[in-house]
Amino acid sequence: MSFYREQVLPRLIDWVCGTGELHRWRAQVTEGLAGRVVEIGFGSGLNAGHYPPEVEMVYAVEPAAVARRLAARRLARYDVRVEHVGLDGHHIPLDDASCDAALSTFTLCTVADPDQALAELRRVVRPGGLLHALEHGLAPDAAVATWQRRLDPLQQRLADGCHLTRDVPSLVAAAGFEVQRVEQRYAQGPKPWSWMSLVVAANPGPPAPPP
Repeated sequence: MSFYREQVLPRLIDWVCGTGELHRWRAQVTEGLAGRVVEIGFGSGLNAGHYPPEVEMVYAVEPAAVARRLAARRLARYDVRVEHVGLDGHHIPLDDASCDAALSTFTLCTVADPDQALAELRRVVRPGGLLHALEHGLAPDAAVATWQRRLDPLQQRLADGCHLTRDVPSLVAAAGFEVQRVEQRYAQGPKPWSWMSLVVAANPGPPAPPP
């Protein structure tokens, strides 16, 4: 399983998530990004060709060494500054309020604790900064959602923890971000895997300390 996770899966994700339709989604979710951007689940750099020219720096968080090597080859084709800063979206080695925006594509479905990952993004993104997220997740159709719940245990085993049943817009709102925009629809492909959510949300500032 370790060989599959470390060597096979990053290449499979690069292929599956690099289709023309998903690149159109990526172009939409990166619109409006500017300044210093932290991207969790950077993967093989599939978003690199879509960053607007206003993006000054991308701080990449990615655990897979193979994905980082694939990204290095891809980034050579683009004029974008990328610095790999960490391996784990639950603990991002950046200062508080040090980024202007955050980007997550097909990552909140997989991280072990999405609440913790979103809390870290709130910490490192400045007040007023934006989170842009593109994720697949729980469909609104009861029949599709039933199949998603049935398939979820197998999906997690084959895709290194990826869930089919997370409601990403709700997770983002529950983390304290102020949701400004949500676009949802089915992409091409089998419906249990293709309900897409594009979310843009603002960081109102750090959470209030507990009483």
